[in-house]
Amino acid sequence: MNNKKITALAIPALLVVVLDQLSKHWIRLSPEWQNWELIPGWLAFHYTQNPGMALGMQWASTEVISVVAIIATLSILGYVIYNRHNANRGYLFCMGLILGGAFGNIIDRLVMAKIGQYGGVLEGHVVDFIHFNLEIGGFAVFPYIFNVADIAISTAIISMLVFHQKVMPVEESNKKLEGDEFEDEASSIQAPSDL
Repeated sequence: MNNKKITALAIPALLVVVLDQLSKHWIRLSPEWQNWELIPGWLAFHYTQNPGMALGMQWASTEVISVVAIIATLSILGYVIYNRHNANRGYLFCMGLILGGAFGNIIDRLVMAKIGQYGGVLEGHVVDFIHFNLEIGGFAVFPYIFNVADIAISTAIISMLVFHQKVMPVEESNKKLEGDEFEDEASSIQAPSDL
């Protein structure tokens, strides 16, 4: 992986981890902001600790979910490294956002239980606090509370779906096939014969 590719992956990942952890640290230590309406009826801070997965799903104990999250994140990292030669910088930037978000939440799982003195390693709850509290007809438009890490992951996934053709890695076999087709077309075009 060349330096430009490493930078495209590492910078967004590090930036997300730093912003995520700083924002969580700030909200934990700022009780006056933990239940604050930023834009009444639209956007608020509602501090919460999520023992489960994204969107509050909890299908297993916090420790099991933490282990699954760590394995999944390391698998994604391994996949990115495996595909590094075919990857462009747009793809690596998106994967950097995903990895940064995943590592940001994993840090919570590893340390928050110790900080909050309610458990050990892998028992930590993920800090969430950003809440779009818009309601239409008495129903919440998006009832989930999330954090900076979740924003980074969601942004990357949406970007990869929208710009799929530009950011997804191209398999070597596809590149070779396209090159062979081009060569076949070029060879079928013959120079005009001399009269």
